[in-house]
Amino acid sequence: MFATESFWPHVLAVFWFIVCWAGYTRYAIWKGRDTACLASVLHLYREDWMRRLLLRDNRIADASVIGNLERNASFFASSTLIILAGILTVLGSSERAVSLLADLPLVQPVSRGLSEIKLLCLAIVFVYAFFTFSWCMRQYNFAAVLIGSAPMVGERYVSEQERKAFSERAARVISMAANQFNLGLRSYYFGMAVLAWFLNPWVFILVTSGVVLVLYRREFHSDVLEVMVYTQTTAPEPLKEKNE
Repeated sequence: MFATESFWPHVLAVFWFIVCWAGYTRYAIWKGRDTACLASVLHLYREDWMRRLLLRDNRIADASVIGNLERNASFFASSTLIILAGILTVLGSSERAVSLLADLPLVQPVSRGLSEIKLLCLAIVFVYAFFTFSWCMRQYNFAAVLIGSAPMVGERYVSEQERKAFSERAARVISMAANQFNLGLRSYYFGMAVLAWFLNPWVFILVTSGVVLVLYRREFHSDVLEVMVYTQTTAPEPLKEKNE
């Protein structure tokens, strides 16, 4: 059994971790509905992409882009399995891992049982990441099928309304796949925060809060978002002659 006075900080840290992860995920979805963010802006670009796809007969480049996106998800899914294998390996020799961590600064001595709980929580985070990346891969497969079924330029019996519906549907499927990829990457961010738990619960709380701030800054106030949102509405003034 764990000592009550030393166990409750860990419970508080786990509770804060869950609140930050789940709360930020819900907040990002809610705020992205009426505020420019990476997800909402990229969805608009995907709609433009699908509309332009319908204007060309050769869709090889479009299929290649989908393939590259799918390979990115496949890479992270494979990496996640390797990480899980490493965690399970450490779980089998937790006593040795605890003795190695004991020499690090800020490390709070804990029992073997609590160390195993920490490893199991870390494994759960990366199991979730694997499921999100694998589902992302499948959704990119669905998007590839949609692109293959896209109506050709000048195809008869395909109305403009049907073309518009196709572009919106295809862009939505690609955005859903991208959102799953984003959730998987977010799992990696919070997985890094769990590593701080092996030092002590207070550092865990601090690092978890820092992860939320980093995610918010990148998704809602990053420089790349500013570039993608910016559109020059006026033509630049012509340079004046030096003699004038």
